[in-house]
Amino acid sequence: MSESFDFLKDHTLAVYSATWCPDCQRLDRWMQEKNLPHQDVNIDRVDGAAEKLEQETGKQAIPFILVDGKTWVRGYHAEERSRFSESKLVAELRAAVGDGLRS
Repeated sequence: MSESFDFLKDHTLAVYSATWCPDCQRLDRWMQEKNLPHQDVNIDRVDGAAEKLEQETGKQAIPFILVDGKTWVRGYHAEERSRFSESKLVAELRAAVGDGLRS
């Protein structure tokens, strides 16, 4: 794992996604480039995954990352032209694991 992502080393990341989703593919490529271990939860294949996502986030959008089975972080940034911001995602992941004080 890259040194800048050491704050995630003791945490589990479950990415709720679908194969047909371009934002999901973008996030998956990024996570692979950064060597971030994660579990893929395909909402089309895992029974109840889409319902869990919607019930707990209030959204039907993907990708979302469930951190340690309790905190949801969005894996897309609709407000960005590219629909992805590494700095926003990293800040949200840091906040999710209680590491928001370090940069």
